[in-house]
Amino acid sequence: MANEIVKLVAKKANLSEPIAQIAVDTALTALKGKLPPAVGGILDTFLSSGGATSKTTKKDENPLGGLGDIAASALGGLLKGKK
Repeated sequence: MANEIVKLVAKKANLSEPIAQIAVDTALTALKGKLPPAVGGILDTFLSSGGATSKTTKKDENPLGGLGDIAASALGGLLKGKK
């Protein structure tokens, strides 16, 4: 799941994948820092397991739904021009 997020952020924000990886890692670290440790652990498990479902998605379908679009747009705005 985490790799899918990186690819989505790279595509939506027009970033290279290494820069998108840094952005995703930074955002997840900040998010987990605001959550109780148990919830951060659940988030880690969710991301490493491929998400809440094993349903396959169509090639152009966003595996994260609207949340992925929002996250990618927000990160893209923050990182615009920093490649």
